[in-house]
Amino acid sequence: MTEPSFKSDFLRTLSERGFIHQCTDMDALDTLAKSGMITAYIGFDATAPSLHAGSLVQIMMLRWLQKTGHKPIVLMGGGTTKVGDPSGKDASRQLLDDAKIAENLNGIKQVFSKFVDFGGGDGKVGGNQAIMVNNDDWLSGYGYIEFLRLFGTHFTINRMMTFDSVKTRLEREQPLTFLEFNYMLMQAVDFRELNTRHDCVLQMGGSDQWGNIVNGVELTRRMSSKAAFGLTTPLLATASGAKMGKTASGAVWLNADMLSPYDYWQYWRNAEDKDVGRFLRLFTELPLDEIARLEALEGQEINEAKKVLADEATKMLHGAEAAATSRDTAQKAFEQGVLSSDLPSVEIPAAELAEGIMLAALATRIGLTASNGEARRLAQGGGLRVNDAQIADGNQLIGTSDLNADGVIKVAQGKKKIILVKPV
Repeated sequence: MTEPSFKSDFLRTLSERGFIHQCTDMDALDTLAKSGMITAYIGFDATAPSLHAGSLVQIMMLRWLQKTGHKPIVLMGGGTTKVGDPSGKDASRQLLDDAKIAENLNGIKQVFSKFVDFGGGDGKVGGNQAIMVNNDDWLSGYGYIEFLRLFGTHFTINRMMTFDSVKTRLEREQPLTFLEFNYMLMQAVDFRELNTRHDCVLQMGGSDQWGNIVNGVELTRRMSSKAAFGLTTPLLATASGAKMGKTASGAVWLNADMLSPYDYWQYWRNAEDKDVGRFLRLFTELPLDEIARLEALEGQEINEAKKVLADEATKMLHGAEAAATSRDTAQKAFEQGVLSSDLPSVEIPAAELAEGIMLAALATRIGLTASNGEARRLAQGGGLRVNDAQIADGNQLIGTSDLNADGVIKVAQGKKKIILVKPV
């Protein structure tokens, strides 16, 4: 299949690196992006105190948007978080109070300045410096009757019922509240507001947002007669089908206070072989010819490509020093057997260790596995080690007698992950 030919650097770059899934009018958007600077946005709801690696595709789109001369808007969903996006969910999201939403917003804001330039830095960014806005500034200002009269006539229940966020929930016979049903109206109003306030012409997001994005495009065109476009990325999963940004031990958070730079580095180092090339294109800025060279490596050599992926991804988020320290820590731990204070650790009461904990339960507790059953199967297959000794019996008790000379227990999952157990 022949790759489409783009005139604009923006869409050409996104296409070459695998970001594009759907667009409402690709040719017209390409022409507009070629003719001058455009403004585009992506929204991020504050459902947790940090974003995770699953949000990186969207963040990297904003980065490439700016690097190709255009203006990014980071939209904080202070208003939409009060409702909760039903897209891709079988049940309603937990409703958060205003204080928790504000706390989460403060947590997720910090990551964006590492990927886009908001100005005031080196001065190299001109009129395309990024801006950050909060949709609560306008959504909470509307009265209920006013909102319905202004925007309700532009949406039909018939059309709304055809969108995946609604249709999928109903097909699975799961309840969809009237509160959630309004989410797509609120997201559409966001686009119209940004179009009016900041001349924003493009909303981007994951493919699960397609229906919401189309609503925003249509509302903006009807109410302002201005250009409006939607662009989505493919929903990412790993080669084995796992959800992007999730591991057995939990989410791969972007904030360092929720996931250490070392654990972040390890996440990318442990990528599946088939994902390396794709991840290098999406999550690094390495030249495509260099990525092609790394992607072609086979056997043990592919591990060098994974280290490059881990280095580049960690450097972008946490800085070059953190990336270098993480690589050095991993090399010493896995290749030289040297334990470092930078390795992840879990504290367990000394009294529990004195009584002994089954290896399967310990592996699950410290986050090496998702369940005791998985831990037992991993042990039987030779995948669990305690102080570098392979243990095949997941029921074997691990306790105080296993503390090494450093006063810790080294528990490893193959050659992928090490966690130190410390008594307290």
